[in-house]
Amino acid sequence: MWDRKLLRSSFALSLVSSLCAISGAAQQTDSPAPQPSSKQHVSVQAPVSSAIPSPGAPQRITLQDAIALARKNDPTYHSSLTDAGMAREDRAQARDALLPTATFNTSALYSQPSNITVQTGPSTSTVRFIANNAPHEYVSQGNVHEQLDLASFADYRRTAALAAAAKARSEIAARGLVVTVVQIYFAVEASEQKLASARQNAAEGENFLQLTQELEKGGEVAHSDVIKAELQAQDRRRQLQDAQLASLNARLDLAVLLFPDFTDNFELADSLHASAPLPPRQEFEALAARDNPDVRAALSAVQAAGHDLLSARAGYLPSVGLDYWYGIDAEHYAAYTPAPDGRVHNLGYAAMASLTLPLWNWGATQSKVRQSELRRDQSKLELSLAQRKLLAEMRSLYSEAETALNQQAGLQRSAELAADSLRLTTLRYKNGESTVLEVVDAQNTLAQANAAYQDGALRYHVALANLQTLTGVLTTP
Repeated sequence: MWDRKLLRSSFALSLVSSLCAISGAAQQTDSPAPQPSSKQHVSVQAPVSSAIPSPGAPQRITLQDAIALARKNDPTYHSSLTDAGMAREDRAQARDALLPTATFNTSALYSQPSNITVQTGPSTSTVRFIANNAPHEYVSQGNVHEQLDLASFADYRRTAALAAAAKARSEIAARGLVVTVVQIYFAVEASEQKLASARQNAAEGENFLQLTQELEKGGEVAHSDVIKAELQAQDRRRQLQDAQLASLNARLDLAVLLFPDFTDNFELADSLHASAPLPPRQEFEALAARDNPDVRAALSAVQAAGHDLLSARAGYLPSVGLDYWYGIDAEHYAAYTPAPDGRVHNLGYAAMASLTLPLWNWGATQSKVRQSELRRDQSKLELSLAQRKLLAEMRSLYSEAETALNQQAGLQRSAELAADSLRLTTLRYKNGESTVLEVVDAQNTLAQANAAYQDGALRYHVALANLQTLTGVLTTP
């Protein structure tokens, strides 16, 4: 992926030229700007065009599409999936260690012969070293081995618990990724809404500047009103430039998150102000308490620590080994060896059982036990903390979403009232019933109300996504 700073620097020249063109067009506006209505503040504006034109129609992306694309391309999320997959393989390897193993070995051994020949049945023993049975000895046999000890069973249970913890952490990463996508996705829409408002405010400032200039020519207002109106128009132009840059950066953030090959030729399908219901508190608390991945991960860590302690204590106990061999161990690499009175059958078997008793290891086993006990106690504390955090987050996150929802209607009403106030104040100024400071204050109030309305909608969607981290259910459309 491209670095975000490099992307922003590549768009700088084209962005500056477009801003100058917009500012020049705003200064040449002769007709009065249309008064903002409540619908203009609620509706979704068209996305800002890319600085690098892309051929073809823009790709339309819903929120669910964005989440699916992010899950395919986000390296942090895939890192958690990799950890979970590796933990599953560790569990499989520990399980296989409990089962018998079968191997096959073929070898030829040579020993220096001795000067004395001893007749031993159908063959002669002429080796100098007793490690081998004949100068030429061939071994070709299969071996079945089984090791029985408590530590192996405890290790398997520990890896199973660690695999469950890794799976829970991957789910935590998946839910956290949803919050990130929702925040960036609707931040793009909020920035586009703010850009539309900034364009409208810039037009209002230019129109008001023209109005004061016309009234000054007629001797109805002082030159100080023109100066104040021009200062206000300059401020609106700067705000428009900042809004364009913020919108561009928001789109770049989303493009970097979603697409493996960078492109900004896309448009968003879900509206920032679309209806998104808040689940009832009882339903939310039931879902959050039933299957929370943070608590599951902490509980699995406690179980793994308990099995690790059992494995350490198994160092005090004996272990049993079982072996079975079948094949040949003879002077000839063949199933039969010729003999004076016939032939000798070389195929045969052997079995062995061994018992290993631990006697002394300078306190290493005791040290491992104390180490495992420390890890177990720490994991218990972390489980208790995860449970307490769950109870606190259940109240905090739901209250956050509830507060943001309750403020939505008030923020929308404030934006509508600010638009109406600006319209009435401007009419009163034309009739000489208000001052330039009142008009400027009404313009500032409208800009702040519109920005607060978009930020409030973004806050509510992010709050709903945060609820998903506890319930696993995404209520945002």
